[in-house]
Amino acid sequence: MKKNISLHDAVSMVKDGATIMIGGFLGTGSPYQLVDALAESGVKDLTIISNDTVFDGKGWGKLIDNKQVRKVIASYIGSNSASIEQMNSGEMEIELAPQGTLAERIRAKGAGLGGVLTPTGLNTVIEKGKQVINVDGKDYLLEKPLGADFAFIGGSIVDESGNIFYRGTTRNFNPTMAQAADVVIVEAEKVVPVGELAPEAIHTPALFVDYIYVKK
Repeated sequence: MKKNISLHDAVSMVKDGATIMIGGFLGTGSPYQLVDALAESGVKDLTIISNDTVFDGKGWGKLIDNKQVRKVIASYIGSNSASIEQMNSGEMEIELAPQGTLAERIRAKGAGLGGVLTPTGLNTVIEKGKQVINVDGKDYLLEKPLGADFAFIGGSIVDESGNIFYRGTTRNFNPTMAQAADVVIVEAEKVVPVGELAPEAIHTPALFVDYIYVKK
């Protein structure tokens, strides 16, 4: 099955109100061209799940500048002044999650789990509205799984079937998000024939990848 997709076709699948996971850590490992095309598409009322909101005018921070985002679920927004302004004005909803908790909630979705139990956030604003479960005399917060309609991820080397290798710290949230979305699109820096990637170098198996966009 051919997985290659054009930039236009990839972005055209995203409709108003969609939930999108975007890989990266302050832009490192993010699929910049997919995100730029999304910013130009005019799609709106998006829910974005990502580690952070990048920087003003960079990466998917452009979606915030354009006011295309209705809600953000992230661990950090301090590097993007537009996200802070829109949160304070009530234009955009922000759900903050401790970084490890965010990663585990995404992982739980991919693994088919009902959630994760963590002591992180007990007796803080993070606890508000969440169920506290006692296990052997110790309290934990029940953090529910996080999934999405789409995952936009960046891959360093991708083979033609969709197996992905991430170079260095570009790996970050990408492999976990690839397991937790209905449709996964990888922006590949380089595409190679099947068999060129050593099995032990594959971080995301092709099973999880629906489409490959080759970075221009």
